Amino acid sequence: MGLGAQMTIWPDTLYQGLVKKGFRVIRFDNRDTGLSSQLDDLGNPSLLKAWLSKRLPMASSVPYKLEDMAEDVLHLMDALGLKRAHMVGASMGGMIAQILAARHKKKVLSLTSIMSTVAVTPQTSSNIKLLLSLARRPGRYNP
Repeated sequence: MGLGAQMTIWPDTLYQGLVKKGFRVIRFDNRDTGLSSQLDDLGNPSLLKAWLSKRLPMASSVPYKLEDMAEDVLHLMDALGLKRAHMVGASMGGMIAQILAARHKKKVLSLTSIMSTVAVTPQTSSNIKLLLSLARRPGRYNP
Protein backbone atom coordinates (compact mmCIF):
# COMPACT_ATOMS: atom_id res chain seq x y z
CA MET A 1 0.00 0.00 0.00
CA GLY A 2 1.01 3.63 -0.09
CA LEU A 3 2.68 5.91 2.42
CA GLY A 4 1.07 5.55 5.85
CA ALA A 5 -1.83 3.41 4.57
CA GLN A 6 -2.68 0.04 6.06
CA MET A 7 -3.26 -3.16 4.13
CA THR A 8 -6.92 -2.92 5.17
CA ILE A 9 -7.36 -0.09 2.64
CA TRP A 10 -7.51 -2.68 -0.15
CA PRO A 11 -11.19 -3.44 -0.82
CA ASP A 12 -12.30 -6.88 0.36
CA THR A 13 -13.96 -7.49 -3.02
CA LEU A 14 -10.62 -7.02 -4.77
CA TYR A 15 -8.64 -9.65 -2.93
CA GLN A 16 -11.61 -11.99 -2.48
CA GLY A 17 -12.20 -11.85 -6.24
CA LEU A 18 -8.57 -12.76 -6.87
CA VAL A 19 -8.80 -15.67 -4.42
CA LYS A 20 -11.95 -16.92 -6.20
CA LYS A 21 -9.94 -16.90 -9.45
CA GLY A 22 -7.34 -19.18 -7.85
CA PHE A 23 -4.72 -16.66 -6.78
CA ARG A 24 -3.07 -16.68 -3.37
CA VAL A 25 -3.26 -13.10 -2.06
CA ILE A 26 -0.82 -11.77 0.52
CA ARG A 27 -1.44 -8.33 1.96
CA PHE A 28 0.96 -6.80 4.44
CA ASP A 29 1.73 -3.48 6.08
CA ASN A 30 4.98 -1.71 5.32
CA ARG A 31 7.40 -0.82 8.10
CA ASP A 32 6.01 1.59 10.69
CA THR A 33 2.48 1.23 9.34
CA GLY A 34 -0.61 -0.50 10.64
CA LEU A 35 0.03 -3.91 12.12
CA SER A 36 3.72 -4.13 11.16
CA SER A 37 6.66 -3.51 13.45
CA GLN A 38 6.95 0.06 14.70
CA LEU A 39 10.39 1.60 14.64
CA ASP A 40 9.69 4.48 17.01
CA ASP A 41 13.26 4.51 18.28
CA LEU A 42 14.46 5.61 14.82
CA GLY A 43 12.42 8.83 14.96
CA ASN A 44 10.11 10.38 12.40
CA PRO A 45 11.78 11.47 9.17
CA SER A 46 10.84 14.79 7.59
CA LEU A 47 9.19 14.04 4.26
CA LEU A 48 9.86 17.60 3.12
CA LYS A 49 13.60 17.33 3.88
CA ALA A 50 13.80 13.91 2.20
CA TRP A 51 12.03 15.28 -0.88
CA LEU A 52 14.26 18.36 -1.03
CA SER A 53 17.44 16.28 -0.56
CA LYS A 54 16.62 14.42 -3.80
CA ARG A 55 16.42 17.70 -5.68
CA LEU A 56 18.88 20.04 -3.96
CA PRO A 57 22.46 19.59 -2.74
CA MET A 58 21.54 18.94 0.88
CA ALA A 59 21.81 15.91 3.11
CA SER A 60 18.84 14.26 4.74
CA SER A 61 19.01 11.50 7.29
CA VAL A 62 16.27 8.88 7.07
CA PRO A 63 16.06 5.63 9.05
CA TYR A 64 15.34 3.53 5.93
CA LYS A 65 14.64 3.94 2.23
CA LEU A 66 12.33 2.46 -0.39
CA GLU A 67 15.11 0.05 -1.32
CA ASP A 68 15.07 -1.30 2.24
CA MET A 69 11.32 -1.75 2.01
CA ALA A 70 11.75 -3.68 -1.25
CA GLU A 71 14.16 -5.95 0.64
CA ASP A 72 11.42 -6.43 3.24
CA VAL A 73 9.20 -7.84 0.48
CA LEU A 74 11.96 -10.26 -0.53
CA HIS A 75 12.35 -11.42 3.06
CA LEU A 76 8.60 -11.92 3.36
CA MET A 77 8.57 -13.94 0.14
CA ASP A 78 11.44 -16.09 1.42
CA ALA A 79 9.70 -16.64 4.77
CA LEU A 80 6.55 -17.75 2.93
CA GLY A 81 8.49 -19.96 0.52
CA LEU A 82 7.53 -17.93 -2.56
CA LYS A 83 9.96 -18.03 -5.45
CA ARG A 84 7.95 -15.59 -7.65
CA ALA A 85 4.85 -13.46 -7.33
CA HIS A 86 2.63 -10.98 -9.13
CA MET A 87 3.17 -7.57 -7.53
CA VAL A 88 0.50 -4.93 -7.02
CA GLY A 89 1.36 -1.66 -5.33
CA ALA A 90 -0.44 1.64 -4.85
CA SER A 91 1.41 4.94 -4.61
CA MET A 92 4.55 4.31 -2.51
CA GLY A 93 3.75 0.58 -2.67
CA GLY A 94 4.01 0.87 -6.46
CA MET A 95 7.44 2.44 -6.10
CA ILE A 96 8.54 -0.39 -3.83
CA ALA A 97 7.20 -2.97 -6.29
CA GLN A 98 9.01 -1.22 -9.17
CA ILE A 99 12.32 -1.36 -7.30
CA LEU A 100 11.74 -5.05 -6.64
CA ALA A 101 10.91 -5.71 -10.31
CA ALA A 102 13.96 -3.77 -11.52
CA ARG A 103 16.43 -5.43 -9.15
CA HIS A 104 14.96 -8.94 -8.91
CA LYS A 105 13.35 -9.63 -12.29
CA LYS A 106 13.06 -13.36 -11.74
CA LYS A 107 11.00 -12.83 -8.56
CA VAL A 108 8.30 -10.72 -10.25
CA LEU A 109 5.80 -12.41 -12.58
CA SER A 110 3.95 -9.17 -13.31
CA LEU A 111 3.78 -5.64 -11.95
CA THR A 112 0.71 -3.46 -11.44
CA SER A 113 1.66 -0.01 -10.23
CA ILE A 114 -1.33 2.13 -9.23
CA MET A 115 -1.15 5.93 -8.69
CA SER A 116 2.61 5.68 -8.52
CA THR A 117 5.64 7.25 -10.14
CA VAL A 118 8.80 6.00 -11.77
CA ALA A 119 11.12 8.95 -11.29
CA VAL A 120 11.87 12.03 -9.28
CA THR A 121 9.42 14.83 -10.07
CA PRO A 122 11.00 17.62 -12.13
CA GLN A 123 11.98 20.77 -10.25
CA THR A 124 9.47 23.34 -11.40
CA SER A 125 8.24 26.38 -9.55
CA SER A 126 4.66 25.06 -9.62
CA ASN A 127 5.73 21.70 -8.11
CA ILE A 128 7.69 23.42 -5.34
CA LYS A 129 4.81 25.86 -4.70
CA LEU A 130 2.36 22.95 -4.43
CA LEU A 131 4.65 21.02 -2.07
CA LEU A 132 5.10 24.04 0.20
CA SER A 133 1.34 24.62 0.20
CA LEU A 134 0.72 21.01 1.21
CA ALA A 135 3.42 21.18 3.88
CA ARG A 136 1.81 24.25 5.47
CA ARG A 137 -1.72 22.83 5.51
CA PRO A 138 -1.73 19.13 6.31
CA GLY A 139 -4.85 17.44 4.99
CA ARG A 140 -5.91 20.41 2.83
CA TYR A 141 -5.14 21.21 -0.78
CA ASN A 142 -5.45 24.88 -1.77
CA PRO A 143 -3.77 25.56 -5.12
